[in-house]
Amino acid sequence: MYSLIVTARLNNVDPRAWLADVLRRIGDHPASKLHELLPWNWSPEAQEISAA
Repeated sequence: MYSLIVTARLNNVDPRAWLADVLRRIGDHPASKLHELLPWNWSPEAQEISAA
């Protein structure tokens, strides 16, 4: 868990927002696109689009 939080911080991502979004989306997210959920590819815009 610590490594996930630190990785998010190193990529200038809010760990709490990132983790909440990933946990919410991972069940329905295609396995071939899991790279989109990594901290260095994730963005808040992706979170807003999926919520709409």
